[in-house]
Amino acid sequence: MKYLGIDYGTKRIGVAQSDETGTIAFPLATVVAGPQALSEVAQLAKDNRIEKIVIGESRNFKDQPNPVMEDIEQFKKDLAEFTSLTVEYEPEFMTSAQALRQGLDKRGEGAKQEDLDASAAALILQGYLDKMGQHGTN
Repeated sequence: MKYLGIDYGTKRIGVAQSDETGTIAFPLATVVAGPQALSEVAQLAKDNRIEKIVIGESRNFKDQPNPVMEDIEQFKKDLAEFTSLTVEYEPEFMTSAQALRQGLDKRGEGAKQEDLDASAAALILQGYLDKMGQHGTN
């Protein structure tokens, strides 16, 4: 099964995909948030023959929804309707910071923000894939 991972942001939406076996996640693209984002993400899902979508669930240190969570819930609902695919949550916590740390080169210079957003999506998706692999449901 092939998956699409999403790191939703108010400016950019990071997108990742899995390999055909649903084992490894790879950064795919970054989509500018806005009116066209839904159709662009749906097109990425179609072009890459995605069977299930995973979107990061944004919560704070107290495990309460972050302010962006309302937008994420609406995007999740719209994406499920638009693509007719199952869209599931995967808890995300500090994935953007983790992507930034992984994106630093030896001189301490970072990758472009667009690359970091897609990398954060890959981290979210990899967390989901690892969890599913442990439960044997991939």
